[in-house]
Amino acid sequence: MKVKIVQTKEELDTAFDIRIKVFVHEQHVPMEEEIDEFENDSVHFLLYDAENSIGTGRFRIVNGIGKVERICVLSDKRKRGSGKCIMQGIEEYARRQNINKLMLHGQTHAEKFYTHLGYKTVSDVFFEAGIPHVVMEKEII
Repeated sequence: MKVKIVQTKEELDTAFDIRIKVFVHEQHVPMEEEIDEFENDSVHFLLYDAENSIGTGRFRIVNGIGKVERICVLSDKRKRGSGKCIMQGIEEYARRQNINKLMLHGQTHAEKFYTHLGYKTVSDVFFEAGIPHVVMEKEII
């Protein structure tokens, strides 16, 4: 598996297609909440399994902190280290940008996954798009 920074409109469309499959179709997030006003301010990533795109995520800087967002993997490609691979790619990118703190709004069902990657929960449960989330943070070197 390989993580690549999105560089073309076609790659960005692929990232959006994956997000729509996972968040809009599977999790019933409204389209207007999924594709939002931060798309142009974000760095987007695609995860490839050979030549096929199977996952995506995005990264942006908010108040000097790296915010990891929209991490998702196609349903038939999960449980193989795919999510971890995306996160490692984003974290490496953040390090190259001299960002030493990351945060994310993780769905509560994924909290254990992010904890295994070194993130710590720093909030109570709250709802985004009708789905329970927590804020999680990680210091990176």
